[in-house]
Order: sequence, then C-alpha cells, then structure tokens
Amino acid sequence: LCRQHAAIPFDWLSIDIGSTPALLKIPGAADYTIPAKPVPQFLAGWNQLLQSLAVEPAQRPISLGIVGGGAGGGELALTMQARLQHLPVVIHLFHKGERLMSGASAAVGDRLAQLLIARGVQLHLQEQVTAVEPLPASQKVVVCQSGLRVSCDRIFWLTHASAPAWLQESGLATDENGFILVTDTLQSVSHPHTFATGDVATVVNHPRPKAGVFAVRQGQPLFENLWRVTAGNAPNPFHPQKRYLSLLGTGDQRAIAVWGTLCVGPFRWLWHWKDRIDRRFMTQFEGRSS
Repeated sequence: LCRQHAAIPFDWLSIDIGSTPALLKIPGAADYTIPAKPVPQFLAGWNQLLQSLAVEPAQRPISLGIVGGGAGGGELALTMQARLQHLPVVIHLFHKGERLMSGASAAVGDRLAQLLIARGVQLHLQEQVTAVEPLPASQKVVVCQSGLRVSCDRIFWLTHASAPAWLQESGLATDENGFILVTDTLQSVSHPHTFATGDVATVVNHPRPKAGVFAVRQGQPLFENLWRVTAGNAPNPFHPQKRYLSLLGTGDQRAIAVWGTLCVGPFRWLWHWKDRIDRRFMTQFEGRSS
C-alpha cells in the first residue's frame, strides 16, 4: 500500500529501507533538530548553516549540538570542527553512556574522546537527552535528565537507529526495537515470502550492530536467494562476519582504524585508505538512477 500510488500486488517482497535516528520518543526532537538521515535533509540543514555563516558574520559564538556519541556522532563532531575551526563556533556532543562508542572497546571510546577534547569539542557524557525546546531568536535548548540545559543554534541528531512505525503495524514479526526479524536466509520469520536486509532487519541467529558494513554484504546473498525462490529452489543461508574493520575520519584528512579491541591512528595513510575504499564503492552507482 503506497501513499501516492495504487496498491501493488506481489508474490515476493524485499524490504531494504534502512533506518533513521530515533526522534519520536524525545519531545521536540522531530521539530527542532536535524537528523543524520535521510541524508538530503541533513545536507540541507548543514548547507543552510554554512550559508548563514557566510552571509552574516556571527555577533556571538555559534553553538552547535550533536546528540549521539556513536561513531557517526564522533565523526560528525570532528568534521564540523575542522570545517568551522576559523569561525566562532562551539560544538557540544551529548551521549548517554559513560564512554563514547559504547558498543566498542574502551580504548576506542577513550581515543575518540581525547581527540574531541583536544579539538575543543565540549563533551557531555552520561547525559540522557529528554527534550528539545525552542528559545527566542531561533535558538533551542537541549534538556538532559540530570537537569543540564544547553542552548544551541543548531542541533544534529545521531542517536541509535529506529525503524519506521508501519513495520510493526504491518503484522511482520519484529524485535523490541521494531526491526524485521529474519532467518539465516534473510526471510521474515513470520512471512517467508518477505525478505528484509540491511539496517531494517535483525538476523535472529546473528544479531549485529546497525552498520553499513553488514548491510552491503547482504546484497549478493539477497540477490541469489530472490533468484532461487522465484525459480522454485530453496534459498541458501547467509552467515555474516563477526568482526569488521572501521575507519573513522577525523575531519583533518586523517583516520582511526578499529578492528575488535585494536585501535590505531589517527594517521594520514589511514584516511587515504578510507577515501579510496569509499570512492571505489560510490563509483559503482555512477550513472544509475535511484
């Protein structure tokens, strides 16, 4: 069932719509913040900020808030600081955990925190954001459970991933966070004629973080299984890797490499490696319509 199209019947369905930052549970977040996804919305907010800073010199320091201390929040804070370092800008990063990148090793979170502090980013750890409220002169205030209140001109939202509400309403079996539960063959545990991959799915026997490195690896198995079932054959199981390499850009043409509990960098050669990987991946989609 589509919002702007007639209903479409199907024999087999594949759902790969990704995830979005969790906004709806925090009062004011959906109205007064800029989510990291969808990307066009984020870029529009970022470009609007850059244009306003270029057109009208700031009469006071501009305060930017980032909610979410995972890899995305850390990378964004470092990149923003590098881009705006010659302007009167103060960046605040809010995270509910006692360490950044709570799902990674302590060494990774500590390394990221050291970099952020050295670059002047204001860290607010163990601060659970409970609301975002408007203030006069287009400012907003980030309200935390502890009573901390920080005024910001722009707030970027990068909390844990959430699933669209319509998935639970559809009758598909989902986990406690609303993501579609799938078997090793990437089929819904409740509706085998429906496949789901990427961030929107949770593989029951192999739960993994909502990260692109896992999503892209499911593409080929999904294609093969769709081909097999439409030909009347049984689908094959898919087993994701347990460990993966993360390359976190620090905004200054350097990067940190994370492999399990190992953390090295930041180094320039790691940035060039990351840049080469990212560009090679994106060239696959050049000239293709969405």
